[in-house]
Amino acid sequence: MSITRRSLAGLLGAAAVLPGAVWAQQDPVLEAVRSTLYGSTSEFEQGMAILIQRGNPDVVPALITGMRYGQRRRDEIAEVMQALTNENLGTDWFDWMLWQEKNAQLVPHPSLIPFKREVLLGIDTNFDDFLRPEYLQRDKMKIRLEEISWGGVVKDGIPSLDNPKLIPASRADYLKDDDLVFGVSINGDKRAYPLRIMGWHEMFNDVIGGVPVALAYCTLCGSGILFETQVAGRRKPLVFGSSGFLYRSNKLMFDRDTHSLWNQYTGQPVVGPLVNNGIELKQRPVVITTWASWKTSHPDTRVLSLKTGHRRNYGSGVVYQEYFASPELMFPVLVDQSRHQQKDYVFAVRQFGAARAWPLDAFNQTRVINDAIGNRQLVLIGNPDKRAVRAYERQSHRFTAADGGLVDETGRKWTLTEESLIGPDGTRLSRVAGHISYWFAWDNYLGDAASVYRG
Repeated sequence: MSITRRSLAGLLGAAAVLPGAVWAQQDPVLEAVRSTLYGSTSEFEQGMAILIQRGNPDVVPALITGMRYGQRRRDEIAEVMQALTNENLGTDWFDWMLWQEKNAQLVPHPSLIPFKREVLLGIDTNFDDFLRPEYLQRDKMKIRLEEISWGGVVKDGIPSLDNPKLIPASRADYLKDDDLVFGVSINGDKRAYPLRIMGWHEMFNDVIGGVPVALAYCTLCGSGILFETQVAGRRKPLVFGSSGFLYRSNKLMFDRDTHSLWNQYTGQPVVGPLVNNGIELKQRPVVITTWASWKTSHPDTRVLSLKTGHRRNYGSGVVYQEYFASPELMFPVLVDQSRHQQKDYVFAVRQFGAARAWPLDAFNQTRVINDAIGNRQLVLIGNPDKRAVRAYERQSHRFTAADGGLVDETGRKWTLTEESLIGPDGTRLSRVAGHISYWFAWDNYLGDAASVYRG
């Protein structure tokens, strides 16, 4: 079938003579969108005729799903969507997803829920853990169902590392000095989690310094965020995994207790039984830096062993090599690139009732930035070569770099630790949790609600 070769009038005529008994059994709109993937040629032609006759673009979100998975009919599906929207976007699923994000006022037809469930459960029946119909109603979700995308793996297809094996730094001969690690220190317990391993797993659940935590690493948006997993009102800490789904090119993680889906970037549940419970995971400080820098500063650190229980190529620069080297995104998301390119790195802080980002390249001019977020004064120490940034409260002090450390406005030298800045008189200024991220994720999730340092 080709709509360009068949007039719309002809299609409307076909709809007019459809056997009534066929459509009386089920919602004709649902059957029409199902025909994109499951119908015969004649059923597909009749289904598209029904949708054109309705003339309502509320079916476009379902048709976008049909076009992604029904490659042999994508030309015809695109033509129907063009007729319903007056948008000529061709057959690129990416472009239609961007159109959909831009048109948030469009409320999808109710047929989207059963159709999208059928499609995704056909990929992995375990997706039913997340996609229960009662959780997918528009007023029950914190994100839009139509923008949830399959990321190409099944549930736990990217396996989390749960209480993984650690080894002393002296035994980590597999690591190169310039390999990047996530460095964490809690109550004196120092750990290093190499990105070359974490890129294959994107999540660890562990107890560090007596504190249950999870590091959620979204490789697509370049952000590794450390969350406390003990939530008020729950007896046990939450344990997280990767769902296989994305939202605006950001992973949706899930907790193994309730199978709610969580926004990795905000630490909030967005689909499932925990939605509207007022839960937001508390962030803990984490730094990305080189292995050489981390082990020099923390010789007593422990680091992930290669014995993860999984067979992967954990070599340097292997995982997501092409994606990290490319300026392009793998999945569609709208992003304002007027000031920064979509995969420029920023250091992101969401604390004290505010959100602010500092472009990583701002630290090319100075390694120390005195700034503020909300009503709190901050000092940030950064090194773009190591992708390393740490933030601390500074109260009324103003710091500059000197002799590899920090001095305040009176010339007194301060000691930098993972937990705090320590003054010569023992005064401690607390570390502030933040994380590195690609610009597109920051811009897309926080946008006008956040501010950006301009130097």
